[in-house]
Amino acid sequence: MPDHLPPVPPPTAPAVPPHGRRPDDAELIRDPLVEVQGLAKYFDVSKPFLNRVFEGAPRRLLRAVDGVDIKIPRGETFSLVGESGCGKSTVARTIVGLYRPSRGTVMFEGTDLATLTRRAARMPFHRRVQMIFQDPFASLNPRWRVLDIIAEPIRAHRLAKSAQEVRERVAELLTQVKLTARDGEKFPHEFSGGQRQRISIARALASNPDFLVCDEPTSALDVSVQAQILNLMKDLQRELGLTYLFISHNLAAVYHVSDWVGVMYLGRVVEWGAKRTVFSTPRHPYTRMLLDTIPDITMSGRERMPVGGEVPNPIDPPPGCPFHPRCPHANERCVAELPASKVSEQGSHVACHGVEEGRIPTHAAPGAKVGLGKG
Repeated sequence: MPDHLPPVPPPTAPAVPPHGRRPDDAELIRDPLVEVQGLAKYFDVSKPFLNRVFEGAPRRLLRAVDGVDIKIPRGETFSLVGESGCGKSTVARTIVGLYRPSRGTVMFEGTDLATLTRRAARMPFHRRVQMIFQDPFASLNPRWRVLDIIAEPIRAHRLAKSAQEVRERVAELLTQVKLTARDGEKFPHEFSGGQRQRISIARALASNPDFLVCDEPTSALDVSVQAQILNLMKDLQRELGLTYLFISHNLAAVYHVSDWVGVMYLGRVVEWGAKRTVFSTPRHPYTRMLLDTIPDITMSGRERMPVGGEVPNPIDPPPGCPFHPRCPHANERCVAELPASKVSEQGSHVACHGVEEGRIPTHAAPGAKVGLGKG
């Protein structure tokens, strides 16, 4: 595959059947590997107890994630996009069990992870779910050789019977990520950023997982190296049947690796659906604003909507729709009532009063071409 991503072709609006609505995109997900229902994660940022007692101050909660519902199909890629601080990484860490959810459920192959209370019951889940972190250097132990870094999951889950089997498996994994077996004797500082991320991927694959959570795995890399890592991830997904939750700010990367896309804003998923539906006919005003930030190299002259304002404070979110302070279509209902996620005519799920009431017209996204070049 090439070391750069080709331009995204101009999107075309999906065909709408005579009855006026495409099938619900969620109906196409018949075998979800992961299903998240009403997921919320709050962090207590209150002052110490005695300070609150003497000052009469209430408890303060940071609502990092506040009611997320998504389905991730087996063998496909679901991407979460949104501005910094919207809760993408918190969703990822809660799904893999690094955070305990404040509310809601995470289902893995139909099993509620909250029911796996004993360590022995959770070990099979931890073997099948792994994570690739944003900074490959920070996530690798600088005092360990690469051989020991990749071998740690193999030893922890007892996937090899002897030291020789461990070395052979590590050599196989290094070859799989386009490194050599001799690289196992080196330390992380002896590699480039792209090579270190390949080591991180090899470590994630060491336990033979089914589900990989990729938390901005290319954001710390050069543009050309980003394309190489994305191509590698796509190749591994085809070879091993992996399922990805992919988190990124880069809409070009999201377009090229995703099958499904969810757009997050202030702890909530405001729109999600099949990739082509979301990119070709975005319905939520925030999704449209994000897509309008893509440079239009076709010089179509279409009026673009800049993203104005700042993301509100999740400690004190606005009432009603969290996007209404920045939305040009907001009305009194948007200020007072939180919108529920409903199926649009295009099949995507959208949480917007304006879309529900028909105040926001449907139109195709700009024919902007998005790509990752060679820097």
